[in-house]
Amino acid sequence: MLPAAVSLRKQGASNGATTAFLISTPESGVDSISITYALLDPIMTVARPMVAFFTAAVAGITENLFGSNNQTTRITPDLSCPVDGCCDGQNCSPEEHRQHHSFWEKLSAGMRFAVGDLWEDLAGWFLIGLVLAGLITVLIPPDMFAKYLGAGLPAMLIMLAVGIPLYICATASTPIAAALILKGVSPGAALVFLLAGPATNMASLTVLTGTLGKRATAIYLASIAVCAVLFGLIVDQVYASLGISAQAVVGQASEIVPEWAGLLGAIAILGMSVKPVWSAIRARFKPAGPQEEIEHELKQTPPEPLPVISNCGPDCDCSSGPGRS
Repeated sequence: MLPAAVSLRKQGASNGATTAFLISTPESGVDSISITYALLDPIMTVARPMVAFFTAAVAGITENLFGSNNQTTRITPDLSCPVDGCCDGQNCSPEEHRQHHSFWEKLSAGMRFAVGDLWEDLAGWFLIGLVLAGLITVLIPPDMFAKYLGAGLPAMLIMLAVGIPLYICATASTPIAAALILKGVSPGAALVFLLAGPATNMASLTVLTGTLGKRATAIYLASIAVCAVLFGLIVDQVYASLGISAQAVVGQASEIVPEWAGLLGAIAILGMSVKPVWSAIRARFKPAGPQEEIEHELKQTPPEPLPVISNCGPDCDCSSGPGRS
């Protein structure tokens, strides 16, 4: 997400548009909405993208009004064919461009992206989120979070302080939020964690400061903090007014799915996750090969100066020519 936002900024998108993109994208994706419905409940499924959209709009508008936007470049849209890159989309009309591939070719390309590229990016993080959620559920005493966090403004400020520096994606944060709710954290505080965790971390804030500037980064953080806490309080009031216990309904959406369908889905997800997780582990712990070591040494060793080649003989008097001393 962060490289895409930096690319958008370099292509001419304003600071406000880039800020809105960074906030809304992780929370309003189909993957995060689906996982929220499966692991949490319908109220959180609706609240999460709505709060993200409102926060993104507030941050973008605030940045455009009060930020410094010295944008001088024009946006260069990418019109290339998303199926197989057969054309750049600029030398043919839109009508011709749409006829390059059949419906089934487009559907096949979309399924390959969903099952392959998209899930390869999510599988590792989803596994980490499930492991952390399991550890929280098993190791943390049932009344610990309810006693020291619970609901209210202090709990949301703590979730904000935990979520801002934490490096976690929207997919991995969802099972963690479900485990926190089961341990007694209010749904509003969990919503603060769901919004602040994926949208901010120390690495992304450093990149944002260099790309957008200090003022834009401050507006970005302030918008997330204020909107997350405000809507967290509102969500708690919604649950209280409806008389719904978040602990009782969390994860109950899976009951509408037949047991055999859930089992088949779990097997399919496990099957799709083996390759990307194993590839990520190998890439993480694989020792550097000979080619990588040579490239690393070349980067670390400064190039030697080229030797001066001269065709002059011992009796040559070229030192007295032009430019010689």
